[in-house]
Amino acid sequence: MEHKPQHLEEDTIDLGKLANIAIDHKKQVGGIIIGCTLLAAGISFILPKQYESTTLVQTRDAGQDISGAAAMAAMMGVNTGTGSSTTNYMELMKSRRVLEPIIDDMEWEDEKKKPEAEDFAKKYLDIKNTKQTDLITVTAKGRTPEEAQKISQGVVDNFLLLQTDMNQQTQSLLVKFLEKRIDEAKKDAEEARTKFAEYQQEHKIYSPDEQAKAAVSKMSAFDEAISNMQVQEKANQAKLDAVGAKLGDISSSSQNYNINDNEIVMDLRKQIVAAQVDLVGLRERYTEENPSIISAKERIDALQKKLASEVNTIVASKYTTMNSTQAGLIGEQANAEVSVAVAKASEAAIRQRREEEEKKLDGFPKAVLEYLNLQRDTGIKEQIYTNLIKQAEDKKLKEALDSMDVQIVDEADLPKSPAFPNKMLFSVIGFLLGVMMSFGYCLKQYRREA
Repeated sequence: MEHKPQHLEEDTIDLGKLANIAIDHKKQVGGIIIGCTLLAAGISFILPKQYESTTLVQTRDAGQDISGAAAMAAMMGVNTGTGSSTTNYMELMKSRRVLEPIIDDMEWEDEKKKPEAEDFAKKYLDIKNTKQTDLITVTAKGRTPEEAQKISQGVVDNFLLLQTDMNQQTQSLLVKFLEKRIDEAKKDAEEARTKFAEYQQEHKIYSPDEQAKAAVSKMSAFDEAISNMQVQEKANQAKLDAVGAKLGDISSSSQNYNINDNEIVMDLRKQIVAAQVDLVGLRERYTEENPSIISAKERIDALQKKLASEVNTIVASKYTTMNSTQAGLIGEQANAEVSVAVAKASEAAIRQRREEEEKKLDGFPKAVLEYLNLQRDTGIKEQIYTNLIKQAEDKKLKEALDSMDVQIVDEADLPKSPAFPNKMLFSVIGFLLGVMMSFGYCLKQYRREA
């Protein structure tokens, strides 16, 4: 007869015998399980209660100019990486400016132990982007239902105030620089208008003949294009000044990155200038609805986007900063500089083309030519003034719209039961612990009887 090795016999447990032991000691086994369950349940009643309140908000991307969430983050020194507006907003909700008023309003047993904003956010807040959508959940923990609700609602309310204030500061800065250009344009327009009126009175010319009117009409496409280029130049210069003011000592220049010497940038600039001149030529013959003009506009838009992308690539490759959001603003600064240069080059090319066309008017009397030149100059400067005002109004409207980048979907709720400790969960854990301990007790009895 074969015998199993002794170590195998020692390691083998007779489950039937173990079950009989459990039945024989059912009072002890039941007592252990019930005792652990009651102990865990009792602990859940003793531990400090913690409640959770959640606010749900919806965001929308603020676009790519200096009024967006990234600019807000840069102004506050929040390093958000290169994430979306939603990510920037989540980080801004944890900023001192949002959390410190809430911390100061709460009661603390020891004022010296009052947490800093960073520690408070880690302990009391859980801010998440819901399933990679534009929804943000702000879950706050509190010692009472009212405190949890107050913290959750306070985070969102304080952030909305911060957002409105920062957007207004940012847009107001840009509007401020635009208004300087508007004042200059208004002065130029008034001087041109006065000079034109004086010439009319002096030479008694108040309306040119039909031939002169036809010539003026033909040249209007050039005049409008020159006006648009000057508006672009002034608007981008205002944006350049605004970004520079925001960055302070951190400044960039297209010269720092040899952008103007870059072959790709130079080629794109030449293509944009040529396309602008071609568009003026098309406007001499066709209306704005003509497919040729629509196609020309689309080509210019595509070239401008490609140029902006190339400038951003150059800046990103040559600029290193701890705050990537500031690097984004520096990219905007470089783009604005390049846009100003493109507008100036386009204006010069269009003027040259206009002068060529203007030579065809040499047959007109000198007085009529001067009249036409003054009329043209007045029209251009008045159009610049009008377009700059429109841009400023658009920025003011955007200022109001940007204050609505975040909207509350669900207000902070008042929790009815504590999130911690969970009495049911504690009881289940106590029960499982009791089962494990009772098994250990039965196993111990089994060893004794073996």
